[in-house]
Amino acid sequence: MVKRTLYFGNPAYLKTKTEQVVIEKQNDGEVISVPIEDVGLIVLDHGQITITSGLMAKLLEKNVALISCDNTHHPTGLMLNLDGHTLQSRQFAAQIESSLPLKKQLWQQTITAKIYNQATLLKQLNKENKFLLNLAKDVKSGDSENHEAKAASYYWKNLFPPFVGAFRRDRYGMPPNNMLNYGYAILRAVVARSLVGSGLLPTLGIFHRNQYNAYCLADDIMEPYRPFVDKLVCNMLDPLEPAFELTPEIKRQLLTIPAMDVYINGDKSPLMIGVQRTTASLAKCFEGKGKNIVYGELE
Repeated sequence: MVKRTLYFGNPAYLKTKTEQVVIEKQNDGEVISVPIEDVGLIVLDHGQITITSGLMAKLLEKNVALISCDNTHHPTGLMLNLDGHTLQSRQFAAQIESSLPLKKQLWQQTITAKIYNQATLLKQLNKENKFLLNLAKDVKSGDSENHEAKAASYYWKNLFPPFVGAFRRDRYGMPPNNMLNYGYAILRAVVARSLVGSGLLPTLGIFHRNQYNAYCLADDIMEPYRPFVDKLVCNMLDPLEPAFELTPEIKRQLLTIPAMDVYINGDKSPLMIGVQRTTASLAKCFEGKGKNIVYGELE
């Protein structure tokens, strides 16, 4: 079952009772209850939201990811469960002791999957994709020839329609970078939550190694899923609204990312479920029980 994403953009008081998230809306006094077991992600996007410690504890116990937003309404914090798997210590040990050759092979698979999904999206948008397909076929161990960067250069130049202008992917750049940033933050939370559920440390990456980044592995594993966010953003672009503001409606659409369709071995499933299969396969690779990461594909 796909877990629900709850978004709060107005003043509210959040507490728990009988395994429910109890929501007291401050504007009109309405009270709503949602079973905690149905929730996978909560986004807190208002400075006047109060959440009890008891509710946070129960949410984390059920592996619900909590995202907090800053005063510009962009996700800025993520809270996750520290004990998400019954064999946590064994999984941690296998991950920590994984060899460099294994990590290079896993990164090769990751970049190959990412470039294939980028190529698929360009095809869906009636754009030329042969350059990306050729790059995907020739990714070396550890992506030693940096095909990821070569693919990105071509991809971002050709992805968006002409009315967007000369686009440059930059976290702090002009729109629609803001829409991509918001979508990637949601995706990152979904991946980090699933990594914890598979007994893995989101901090220890297979490629990303920034000492100030607490989610290096999440940033690694989300790479092939980024084109799903890109696709959603492309579908939302409107030549009549060139400002690309993060309106409540745009945020609502971006919050549907966990429910987007992905295909794994020909089987369709929601992205959140696909990511769970991905992180489970990664855990098996670290344990020596598998050699391949299973990634979702665009179709």
